[in-house]
Amino acid sequence: MPVLTHAEAETRARDLTVHHYAIDLDLTGGDEVFGSATVIRFRAERDCDTFAEIRPATLHRAVLDGRDLDPGLLLDNRLPLAGLAAGEHELRVEADMPYSHTGEGMHRFTDPEDGETYLYTQKFMNDAQRVIASFDQPDLKAVFDVTVSAPEAWTVFGNGIATRTAPGRWRLATTPPLATYFVAVAAGPWHSVRTEHAGLPFGLHCRRSLAEHLDRDAAALLDITRRCFDRYHELFDEPYPYDSYDQCFVPEFNAGAMENPGLVTFRDDFVYRSAVTPAEAQFRAVVIAHEMAHMWFGNLVTLRWWDDIWLNESFAEYMGFQVLSEATEFTGTWTDFAVARKAWGYDADQRPSTHPVAPDPEAVPDTASAMNNFDGISYAKGASALRQLVAWLGPKAFTAGLNTHFARHRFGNAALADFLDSLGSATDRDVPAWAAAWLRTPGLDTLTPEVAPGAPEGRWRLEIRHRGHRPHRIEVGLYDRGAADPGTLVLRDRLTVDLAPGTVVGQHELVGPRPDLILLNDGDLTFAKVHFDPQSWATVRDALGGLPDPLGRAVVWNAARDLVRDGGIAPEEYVALMAAHLPGESEPGIVDAVLTFCRTQVADQYLGPELRPQALRTLADTARRLLAAGLDGTRLSATRALVGAVYDADDTVALRDWYDRGEIPGGSPLDPELRWRMLLRLAVLGAATAADVDAELERDPSAVGREGAARCRAALPDAAAKAAAWAAMFHDDSQSNYLVSANAEGFWHPEHEALTAEYVARYFADVVPLAARRGTAIAKLAGRRAFPHTAVSADTLRVGRACLDDPAVTPALRRTLADCLDDLTRTLRIRAT
Repeated sequence: MPVLTHAEAETRARDLTVHHYAIDLDLTGGDEVFGSATVIRFRAERDCDTFAEIRPATLHRAVLDGRDLDPGLLLDNRLPLAGLAAGEHELRVEADMPYSHTGEGMHRFTDPEDGETYLYTQKFMNDAQRVIASFDQPDLKAVFDVTVSAPEAWTVFGNGIATRTAPGRWRLATTPPLATYFVAVAAGPWHSVRTEHAGLPFGLHCRRSLAEHLDRDAAALLDITRRCFDRYHELFDEPYPYDSYDQCFVPEFNAGAMENPGLVTFRDDFVYRSAVTPAEAQFRAVVIAHEMAHMWFGNLVTLRWWDDIWLNESFAEYMGFQVLSEATEFTGTWTDFAVARKAWGYDADQRPSTHPVAPDPEAVPDTASAMNNFDGISYAKGASALRQLVAWLGPKAFTAGLNTHFARHRFGNAALADFLDSLGSATDRDVPAWAAAWLRTPGLDTLTPEVAPGAPEGRWRLEIRHRGHRPHRIEVGLYDRGAADPGTLVLRDRLTVDLAPGTVVGQHELVGPRPDLILLNDGDLTFAKVHFDPQSWATVRDALGGLPDPLGRAVVWNAARDLVRDGGIAPEEYVALMAAHLPGESEPGIVDAVLTFCRTQVADQYLGPELRPQALRTLADTARRLLAAGLDGTRLSATRALVGAVYDADDTVALRDWYDRGEIPGGSPLDPELRWRMLLRLAVLGAATAADVDAELERDPSAVGREGAARCRAALPDAAAKAAAWAAMFHDDSQSNYLVSANAEGFWHPEHEALTAEYVARYFADVVPLAARRGTAIAKLAGRRAFPHTAVSADTLRVGRACLDDPAVTPALRRTLADCLDDLTRTLRIRAT
């Protein structure tokens, strides 16, 4: 399938002005296809040849200005429109479109719990053509009228208020100008909770089988929604630009959520069936705030081309964390961002695939390359850059610049230069120079403190060595050990320091003895690696848990994480740091992030097989100490860690006993999520059977249960089970995206290295045709989750690099494989040193 190039999009945007789409969808035609009829009214600005996009199962009819076009002219996804004369035109297209099971286009899902079917659209980037005929690019906005035929028992939602006009017949309110990728429909026998706020209808919707769980959380979810909505109206002069605000939790969704105007779709994992950690509850709230920010940045003002996707995602990421902390009870959002979300950005920025936050248009020549930029750089690093910009510019000037931007470009399109010009109108600072340093260049700066000798008596001199080229405004925390308890740290002073770009050393003369700990980027206002001088690191080892501010502790844990990954400290030292300081940690996000990194990266990757058992024992002991501390906020994370760290025979017997009795002494109550987690670990260790999996599935026949069963079956240490899981992943194209993921997550385990050795080479042979057959979503999923991450060897690296030389590797798979191979290279380097 040809992808849209930037050059083609620019030509078509010059040639055409699109006025209106009339769309009629028929969802009553069976399980395989749905009917799609589209009428597009547009103007050709000059005589030209162009094309519309559609990817049908069957193209029945195409009519241009009353003249039938030959359906055979459709080549792949392009319908040629040749010989257009300047002036007004009308294109009518009627087709049957295939339903999707990969979360792209019109996704169809049948709930195994009750047999009900649900549909929703996901048209992001270039997937509108999977649903309708369109000029599928973001800068050809138009007004949309949508009608839908659906089974009579169903409800239909869309971008505007939906009205039932006859049994099974729905009309959606006319939209303001929208990009094609924002047009959304959800249909099915939804369970709904409705209210009204600020004169607008608000709604929450989910599958009927999740109704009790949504009802339990609905009051809290709507309260978060209202608070964020009101806060955005305090910040922005432009009011919410649509006629309703529906939030629909949909099954088998590929991302966290999608910001369709008036109809935000979320993965329905966010309708919690089981207990969640405080960090998980807070992140759901962040996602609500993030998607609402898009109503202004992304939807009201839309990028022209995909090189500016960061303008959507970085902005919404920053605003989601900031607005939630200002408007709700979730006041610790930036701590979780620092210790968990930001690590995603740091890792992405150190891989060969790194790119600027705002790449040059030439670096994003087509939609395939653009899709690869949805990563930790466009989200976490971009949000960090905006946080640094606010610290440098000031929040009032930043908000004033945003309001200018919305006023100038409402319901239109804008690029980076437009955004910078709007910000520049609110300040006399050199915003373009800041952007050139921060947004147009990849990579991480590194900041290191040094205490210089030779300072006058009674004084000391701090030097900050700055490796990099960006300006930074940071805070520097100066901490002393407590007089009564050297395990606690007392803040002596906090300095605000500006490091100019190109500065090698910043010098600061200070009074008194040097502090025990010099913490650069205290408060986490910038995006940079932070190192320690020797005395400060000694203090961290002894007293990390004694830092009074959780955000400061998050900065230190992140720095320790970097040191492990860079070979600055041995992985065993990180495990020791965890054992010494995590049992006393009260901040749930820190506990969760450190336990997760220690289990999945340190124990399973960075430590060799001879050292892994001791690390797992230490992890289990740390989890037990956390449980003994009795803090509700950390209990679930500790329980999960304890289950995941079981390794020895005696602990395996104990885990089986807990599973059979339905209770973990001192742990969280066993709900479906924990039971599946326990069964997975028992399966890996050979202490569960296929019959156990069948019994648990009978106990939990939900969609999540079906995925849990697939995951556990793939984890059985049995050759037949591995073969079946492999066939499901790579050779059964009826498998949904979530079932492919579940099989992948169950397949590879360090305990099964010998059993799965034959599959390492097979992975690189089978993943290439899989990606070509099943498309971008499955390519990225299989490239990341099905990768043989437990096969840590030079042979795996060699075979993987040879695979990258295959011209048949799709862009989405190539990027994901390259990142995984870079991670493997890092792991081999850490093990070697």
